[in-house]
Amino acid sequence: MDVFYFTEMPYAEFPESEAAKYPSMRLTFPNTYFNANKAHDLFKRYLDEYQYAEEVGFDGLMINEHHNTPSCMDVEVNISGGILARITSKAKILMLGNMLPTSDNPVRLAEEIAMLDVISGGRIISGFVRGIGIESWANNTNPVYNRERFEECHDLILKTWTTPGPFRWEGKHYHYRAVNPWMLPLQKPHPPVWVPGTGSPETVQWTARNRYTYAAFLTPLEVAQDLFQRYREYAAEDGWEPGPEKFAFMICCHVNETEEKAQEAGKAFMWRMNYPLRGPREYWSPPGYVSRAGAAAVAARRPTPLNEMSYQELQDKYHLVVGNPDNVIKKLRHIKDQLGIGALLLEAQGGPLSHQDTMRSLELFGNEVLPALKE
Repeated sequence: MDVFYFTEMPYAEFPESEAAKYPSMRLTFPNTYFNANKAHDLFKRYLDEYQYAEEVGFDGLMINEHHNTPSCMDVEVNISGGILARITSKAKILMLGNMLPTSDNPVRLAEEIAMLDVISGGRIISGFVRGIGIESWANNTNPVYNRERFEECHDLILKTWTTPGPFRWEGKHYHYRAVNPWMLPLQKPHPPVWVPGTGSPETVQWTARNRYTYAAFLTPLEVAQDLFQRYREYAAEDGWEPGPEKFAFMICCHVNETEEKAQEAGKAFMWRMNYPLRGPREYWSPPGYVSRAGAAAVAARRPTPLNEMSYQELQDKYHLVVGNPDNVIKKLRHIKDQLGIGALLLEAQGGPLSHQDTMRSLELFGNEVLPALKE
């Protein structure tokens, strides 16, 4: 099982109470709270932590992107991916990922990801995402066409990577007279593709049909088990059996010397689980963004929103794993055994968790937790 380190690179440099004055910390929280000098220091810190994660033995480094929110300063995974490709040498770089429906230039995306794969020496895992509903607002795209733009954008990127150019593309949303990029990926036929999800049945089906890795994000264990089982059923219909490498699971996680220190430091993740996940329903799910079946499935699978759970409830549901090395090892082994996953994605820095606590956590992961998980 591969273990990935992850942070959303949050900007928690203002009183959390300020977020209560606005409908949501995403989309409409004023950027007058942003200080570029503080962000400069934060980026240096976060990149240092990514480098250290590779040094202590993490198999991979995960990055993502969001827009119009202090919960994630990474607004372009192909930029942060380029930095990591140069300052690291061994770890896989998991980009979860590029938002396909909000892109007006799939060929440019294909070129950028290929360039990263070449720079990194073939370490890129290309995550393709639809983006949460808020991204449709932030990027001024019609949510009704989100899924079909996602699929067409994907098809064009894959053809760009695998079909010698020049060729012409005439689709519903994208049109090119000549597709002939000079930059092509090092990995053949193309970098591995992963797709994340939180419960949409259409996403599980599409991912299985394409034989990509499906990553369940912050879902209860029983929900992830159900999603993975659906994937296996779709695979069986197509005549193949997926192995553990087709399944990944993402949670928040912190380890410290003692249970007491860990529990105290781990409270920082409540920032990440609170206001960044609140907001009007239309922000998260604008009309047309999800099907009725998808909306019903997600509602049934997560009856209690994460931002309404207590610190203890988040731990009981394995959304957040916090503790001393022995306890964290037991919990992560339980997740591995229950889900049969090939990759565990650990958001091991969240909200205002300090650099000191993050680095100590990474050190303990390298010295004690990761070796135990590899046994």
